[in-house]
Amino acid sequence: MRKWLDINAFMGIPALDWGYAVIATVLGFVVFTYLLRFVIDRAHALARRTRSRHADMLVDVLRGTSKTTLFVAAVIVGAKFLPLTERWDSRLDHLWFLVIGFQFALWINRGVGIWTARRLAATGEVIHNPVITTMTAWTLRALLWSILLLAVLANMGVNITAFVASLGVGGVAVALAVQSILSDLFASLAIGLDKPFELGDFVVFNDIAGSIEHIGLKTTRIRSLSGEQIVCGNTELLKNTLHNYKRMSERRILFTFGVSYDARPEQLRQVPEMIRQAVAAAGDTRFDRAHFKGFGTQDLTYEVVYYVTDPSYNLYMDVQQKVNLDIMEGLDRLGLAFALPVRNVHVVRRPRGETGRAERQGGPAPAPPQGLRVARS
Repeated sequence: MRKWLDINAFMGIPALDWGYAVIATVLGFVVFTYLLRFVIDRAHALARRTRSRHADMLVDVLRGTSKTTLFVAAVIVGAKFLPLTERWDSRLDHLWFLVIGFQFALWINRGVGIWTARRLAATGEVIHNPVITTMTAWTLRALLWSILLLAVLANMGVNITAFVASLGVGGVAVALAVQSILSDLFASLAIGLDKPFELGDFVVFNDIAGSIEHIGLKTTRIRSLSGEQIVCGNTELLKNTLHNYKRMSERRILFTFGVSYDARPEQLRQVPEMIRQAVAAAGDTRFDRAHFKGFGTQDLTYEVVYYVTDPSYNLYMDVQQKVNLDIMEGLDRLGLAFALPVRNVHVVRRPRGETGRAERQGGPAPAPPQGLRVARS
């Protein structure tokens, strides 16, 4: 029987050795599959017991193990039972490195994908910036596969020094060709790291005011107050001075008003206290000051400063409306009135002779009586 198996050889290897190799391959694949399932079950039990997100991620990563790599690994184990030459043994060692490196790269790539999906789907108080998340994922994946490629080439005996140098020269050429795109790309990276604004923030710059709706790798989209979507390049956006109103903890309000010049000093002294009471009664406010500022051309000017402790614009308008109405009522109780703009117009009558001559020459009509006072509001 042994002699018959030796005669029926394939590629110079007896059929019996081929049989051992096939059996070892099948057993190896079964063992690898069982070990993988055992590790996944243990990790899943640990995740349920500890309720750890990292353990859950480990389970998801291990479930993405490629069956192809397990089969190739089993084939390599089976090939060890064949009487191969030293050259083929060396090639099997290189293949081992390739299979293990490729599977680790697949695990890391899947882990990066799971991490990215979870950060982008996060809700509640913690909302991660999609720009920095996406760029981090891209960078990790590019670095991962680049390292794997270079490691495989180096393991196969390829001189990668010249290859890396050529990649550097090619990268410079590509960067010069797409410098505008790279400018926006690095601007988005700056937005992700420095975080001048985030999704949902209300920003104002130049003549644009709206809420941040999307932060992309090249552009940022803003939903304006009038409803349309405004698309801005990240580079151009960062060149402007932005006012981020969402991060305002409280709103400082300054306004002035004037009372008429017929007011008496006793009445003017009571106005600041009346204003303080009006601001305090409005709610969600912090009074700062109210002063008789100075003598205007047409009124006695008061300046008022207070704070609304909530940055909401609608609340500010409600508070300011109540303060204005209370000030009107307070001035009425004190017997004061708001100053109205008044202009005195003095008209000088021309001599009779000049008036008649102007009429004959088609000039203006005679002027009204001297001393006419016109009040205009």
